[in-house]
Amino acid sequence: MKKISIIAFAALAFLLASCDKFLDVMPDNRAEITSEEKIKSLLTSAYPDHDYVMVAEMLSDDVDKFNNTYVTSQFFEQLWHWQDITESNNESPENIWTACYGSIASANHALQAIEEVVAENGGEWTESLKQEKAEALVCRAYNHFILVNMFCLNYNPATSGKDLGIPYATEPETTLAPVYERGTVEHVYKMIDKDLQEALPEISESYYSVPKYHFNPKAAYAFASRFYLYYEKWDECIKYADLVLGTAPATMLRDYKVLAENSTSQAAAGNVYISADINTNLLLLTAYSTLGTTFGAYTTNKKFAHGNYVSEHETGKATQVWASANGYIAPMRSYAGTNRQYVIFWRLPHLFEYTDPVAGTGYSRAVYPAFTCDECLLNRAAAYILKKDYAKALEDLNLWTVKCVADPVTLTTDLVQEFYNGIVYSYSDSEGMISTQKKHLNPAFAIEEEGSVQETMLQCVLGMRRIETMPMGIRWFDVKRYGIEIVRREMDAQGIPAVLIDVLKKDDPRRAIQLPNRVISAGMTPNPRNK
Repeated sequence: MKKISIIAFAALAFLLASCDKFLDVMPDNRAEITSEEKIKSLLTSAYPDHDYVMVAEMLSDDVDKFNNTYVTSQFFEQLWHWQDITESNNESPENIWTACYGSIASANHALQAIEEVVAENGGEWTESLKQEKAEALVCRAYNHFILVNMFCLNYNPATSGKDLGIPYATEPETTLAPVYERGTVEHVYKMIDKDLQEALPEISESYYSVPKYHFNPKAAYAFASRFYLYYEKWDECIKYADLVLGTAPATMLRDYKVLAENSTSQAAAGNVYISADINTNLLLLTAYSTLGTTFGAYTTNKKFAHGNYVSEHETGKATQVWASANGYIAPMRSYAGTNRQYVIFWRLPHLFEYTDPVAGTGYSRAVYPAFTCDECLLNRAAAYILKKDYAKALEDLNLWTVKCVADPVTLTTDLVQEFYNGIVYSYSDSEGMISTQKKHLNPAFAIEEEGSVQETMLQCVLGMRRIETMPMGIRWFDVKRYGIEIVRREMDAQGIPAVLIDVLKKDDPRRAIQLPNRVISAGMTPNPRNK
């Protein structure tokens, strides 16, 4: 196994607070007063400041290529074509790698400092130190979780013992050139599990002034729910979702009526969507990112976009079993005209951090909900379906529908099965480009045959998850986990599929994005590629 120094890609970076409250990396990043206060300050840099969301969303089937004259970049060309990225970009794989390992380094230094403080106190653990250790462990687990799901194949008990993983760093870097083994996907998942199980009993929010910018208990449980869903531990997924949603889950979900009432503009809707004051948003992260413009009402990067065709055939404007076409309380917005076509949800605002207000220069920033109760509810529904507990799954699916659909339908297994068996699978046409609300599922875990109650219920929950998490990149992970084959197609001037460019097969190694060039050049084994 090759080894590699990752110190160049994991330098500690303490972030400067912005004048805008949404752009503050941590609103309670306070003065360093005591040893414990220094640890709190250090933990503010244990959250990545570059997001995976742009890359994940662009890799998914949410985005087509349009025959327009919008200027694009080689980075987005390579990304959309599932090519290995050689171009630099603020949201490139290299920046994801650097940000996550930098955050891991911060967490590990915090853990070391905690042990030193405890030793100085004669082995006494204060409640604050216990909580700081728990936060550091969850941050370490989360950053490795992002890395393994971006740069590796999805977890598969049959193959993950040999599939290439990423280095799981558990010690602070104290030498000039530390080396790390890449390990396996199975090893990474076991280590994340270990960190979570140690941290979750001690996680608390009592020492935060703004809990939603930290791994507070509900955010940590939501992370655990997502992790154990991906780890194929359905009971654990349900257990932690229950801790998030409580006995009155309806009160924890997003009130789309409130969002619709504040939809006078993308900025207004976006600020409501990312508000720390609403129950569903559990953890808010900030990033140097153009998410707000790329997936907003701007021409930025619209050579590759979620257009009318995919919306009307697969997502927010398609007739679904739970809603009529365009039947959402806060519906998708269409932007069509000469040389443009895209359809979006007003969710993420465009934020800008000025470094020189006079010159008007600075950085595009984003705030996004890394974990929400709504996603957690659908995690639980998926786990129930995989356990064949359809009654409980339907309770969750109907709860989601009531909260976001203007004229909701009460779902039953018969209704779901009839709907999905009444439509063809995507890409069944002779050209392999025409899509529907249904795609072949090829997960590593066992599911029943196509057309069965279980398979059609999975089609339903995957469709809901796609709507609920757009454009937060979660769809890409579902595509990977379910072995969903998707296409790359160029649309004509009318926005209709015209040219089939590529197909991502269920066993395509490009489902694991390639490691950054500088990491490979330093000696780490790259992800394999077909010849």
